[in-house]
Amino acid sequence: MGKLSTHVLDITLGKPGVGVKVELYAVEAGGKTLLKSEVTNLDGRCNAPLLEGAAVKVGQYELVFAAGDYFDAQGVTLPSPKFIDRVTLAFGIADPEQNYHVPLVVSPWAYSTYRGS
Repeated sequence: MGKLSTHVLDITLGKPGVGVKVELYAVEAGGKTLLKSEVTNLDGRCNAPLLEGAAVKVGQYELVFAAGDYFDAQGVTLPSPKFIDRVTLAFGIADPEQNYHVPLVVSPWAYSTYRGS
């Protein structure tokens, strides 16, 4: 069975994003359901997969990262309101047998993602 994982890389400081709150939502026609809330560890990763085994299902999901709070905690001077605050990555899982790694590469001014394995 597959799994879903993530990590955060702070490209402003060139290090893992430690202590970033990450929320995982399932997205359906009726709205969103919070499946899990985690905080990244010293490696910028969650301690366990966000989903694994039978919990990985075909569907639409969102990962929401509290990037603005993270940069506040790092002492980065930001405008108010922040340009990058809560980063939402919307993605789909088409094959629950595969591994989906959805990382966030972030600064106070930009972010990107990709599908890893």
